[in-house]
Amino acid sequence: MFTGIVEELGEVTAVEQLAEASRFRLRGPLVTEGAKHGDSIAVNGVCLTVVETADGEFTADVMQETLNRSSLGSLGQGSRVNLERPMALGGRLGGHLVQGHVDGTGEILSRTPSEHWELVKVALPAHLARYVVEKGSITVDGVSLTVVEAAADHFTISLIPTTLALTTLGIKQPGDPVNLEVDVLAKYVERLLAAGVDPLSAKTGQEQP
Repeated sequence: MFTGIVEELGEVTAVEQLAEASRFRLRGPLVTEGAKHGDSIAVNGVCLTVVETADGEFTADVMQETLNRSSLGSLGQGSRVNLERPMALGGRLGGHLVQGHVDGTGEILSRTPSEHWELVKVALPAHLARYVVEKGSITVDGVSLTVVEAAADHFTISLIPTTLALTTLGIKQPGDPVNLEVDVLAKYVERLLAAGVDPLSAKTGQEQP
């Protein structure tokens, strides 16, 4: 589980194409500190398993399913990436609950700079639109953000200078793909309601009349 608060701006140092998979080597001295085989690290919002670490770098195998559902397949040597370690139980939840399971990809449509922030419009896949609400949370390339405007085919986010400077969202341009993860709580509520279960009921499994 992650919070969507990016810890480090890392870099892809190598990509090896495998049979229906890719092996990435990524540089991230902070997130690899103390990391070991089997640990998880979020890369642009995608939860990956560490294969090995050495000299501030780690490798991770990315299966075809992940390449199909995320923008990781567009990364190459030299690409910058957002990195985050899993949250520690008992720690502060700075963003919102993020699983690192990408729900789909969007595309940067436009950027509108202002004096103290930048408004970014992102294309929204139709199957995710119902989970995105004004002032709600969404994860874009692993960054926990608040939705400014929610429309049927896009949403907007407002980026502060810190986010622009410390994440890849500061260098993404119109046309670039981004990974999207919606609030998992909304998906659970939808599933319960579809099954006729009242999620506010104190009795587990109590159904609506």
